[in-house]
Amino acid sequence: MSPITVGTLVPSQTFRVTRLDLVRYAGASGDFNLIHWNERFATSVGLPDVIAHGMFTMAEAARVVTDWIGDPGALEEYAVRFTRPVPVADDDRGSEIEVSGEVTEVLDNGRVKVMLTATYEGQKVLGNAVAIVRVA
Repeated sequence: MSPITVGTLVPSQTFRVTRLDLVRYAGASGDFNLIHWNERFATSVGLPDVIAHGMFTMAEAARVVTDWIGDPGALEEYAVRFTRPVPVADDDRGSEIEVSGEVTEVLDNGRVKVMLTATYEGQKVLGNAVAIVRVA
């Protein structure tokens, strides 16, 4: 890996999320909120469709950093603000979350600050997504 400096881009990735992914995530997390699997309920509370779990979206975004650095244990801090839901249609295509990142600060002890951008259909779904990762 070449030297990491401010402005270093983290390779972008696109993650597909389907209703099956939501069911699997609900089972693993224990979050069976109806908005994540019942379209009738989700739309009755004003959502456009069933939506992906916020923590699922957050985890997919973190994968961009951990895949880039090659060590999930190197992710020392991670925080996001949920800004928009990711609707997931009941079809074979599902939805796509696009994630990119950029090093915005070189910190002490071989760590860097990475700002992530996660979007669905061109709109941000995570705000202030910041990862502190150990690179050395």
